[in-house]
Amino acid sequence: MASEPLLLITGLLLAISVAATRASNRFGIPALILFMAVGMLAGSDGPGGIVFTDAALAQLIGVVALVYILFSGGLDTDWKIIKPVLTEGLILANVGVLVSTLIAAVGAHFILGFDWPLALLLGAIISSTDAAAVFNVMRSRGIHLKHRLEPLIELESGSNDPIAVFLTVGLTQLLMNPESLLLTLIPLFIIQMVLGAAGGYAFGRIMTWVINRIRLQQEGLYVVLTMALTLLTYGFTAIIGGNGFLAVYLAGIILGNANIVHKRSILRFHDGVAWLCQITMFLILGLLVFPSQLPAIAGQGLAMALWLVFVARPISVIIAIGWWRRSLSQLFMVAWAGLRGAVPIVLATFPLLAGVPDAPFLFNLVFFIVLISVLLQGISIRWVARRLGVMTTQAERVDSHLFVPEVSGSSQILEAHIPPNSELVGKSLIDADLPRGLLVVQIQRDEGYIIPNGSTVFAPNDRLVLLVAPTALPAVTKLCASCSLQPLSPFQIGAQGQVEARTVMQEETSEPIR
Repeated sequence: MASEPLLLITGLLLAISVAATRASNRFGIPALILFMAVGMLAGSDGPGGIVFTDAALAQLIGVVALVYILFSGGLDTDWKIIKPVLTEGLILANVGVLVSTLIAAVGAHFILGFDWPLALLLGAIISSTDAAAVFNVMRSRGIHLKHRLEPLIELESGSNDPIAVFLTVGLTQLLMNPESLLLTLIPLFIIQMVLGAAGGYAFGRIMTWVINRIRLQQEGLYVVLTMALTLLTYGFTAIIGGNGFLAVYLAGIILGNANIVHKRSILRFHDGVAWLCQITMFLILGLLVFPSQLPAIAGQGLAMALWLVFVARPISVIIAIGWWRRSLSQLFMVAWAGLRGAVPIVLATFPLLAGVPDAPFLFNLVFFIVLISVLLQGISIRWVARRLGVMTTQAERVDSHLFVPEVSGSSQILEAHIPPNSELVGKSLIDADLPRGLLVVQIQRDEGYIIPNGSTVFAPNDRLVLLVAPTALPAVTKLCASCSLQPLSPFQIGAQGQVEARTVMQEETSEPIR
């Protein structure tokens, strides 16, 4: 196909997918289903007639998309929120996947008649919850849960992909080499997890240091830098034998909870990238499947989907965290929120490319199971949460990433002079460790004015215009004890929160100070 029609079709499919999110919000249908449906309609069995059978390309696109989706999920994860559920979430992510794999294999063996190796492979493929599906459904539908269930569910979905990938690849190798022993996978798994965690932590710190020190002149280059470092994190960790998916998720958490320059721009950009990756991944997977082949496996797929949703998933949750003093309603909510998504479909391409017998049948079966899971659980998740009494009208989390002091009648505008011997001289605003609740809105330097951002470096004799929340005033006063700190009496906060008598700055052009 020539480049012009290809670009036209790509733009049209993306535009239709974005427009489909309106229908998702209106009718309560998960957007991921609509993205996949657009791909199926555009495929060889649909009116679009696009023939796409390249499983290797679909796998590559899926892996890259998952890398950025997991990184974006990590960026948006508040460490203070997930810390209380960290141990519980990691146990659920790993033990839950193992138990779910075994119980799903039992169903595949006795319900579908699979032999045990193939049954275990199917169980591994469909065992993990999908970060893209969970993030999309929970956030787009405004679902907020009590009892720290929300961070627990999101932490599990973001951190259980590594073990699912490992089990799928390992069991695929066992099927192709029957003389291999299953026990040989255990030390390999431990090595991958340890190196993945170490790589994620190291690269998260490196990202933070590089972003704050590189001093790029164009703000847009910072988001390009984070995209490059994300791929570097995954690639390097995978090459040394670690789990790249775990590494990028952990690196995202570290970077998202650090003080970095242009943080708002970086987070917003990666949120858009995550949406683009979700749309692209589901479109490609929709193109790859042949809808005409699905009716032949519909009965088996429905049976396995119901077994997974109502038996394997709840039992795995109870075994993993049932002893964590949670009520049955909370455990069932965690089980019901375990949506399957693109990850199992991407994993199903591994045995397809490896030449495993019955791999095409397995791929179609996994695709159908994912459709049922997203439809059944995604559409009903709000209703289930309300019936279980775990729904709340307000989110438990507070967005600490993009803090701007609240402007009210008690806020104060102050001016501070930085003498040549001040400890702030030579430090960038991001490195100054200024009190939370303080916003540097303007710097007067020589005869000019500067609208600061995180990389702005303080100079001798700078005059700062500060917006100070009431709770931060004691800390600010103490910080400026060696400076000339004085209130700017002509400035007052109006009833609607505007700074009267003079426009200091626009909120969008500033960087929050933490």
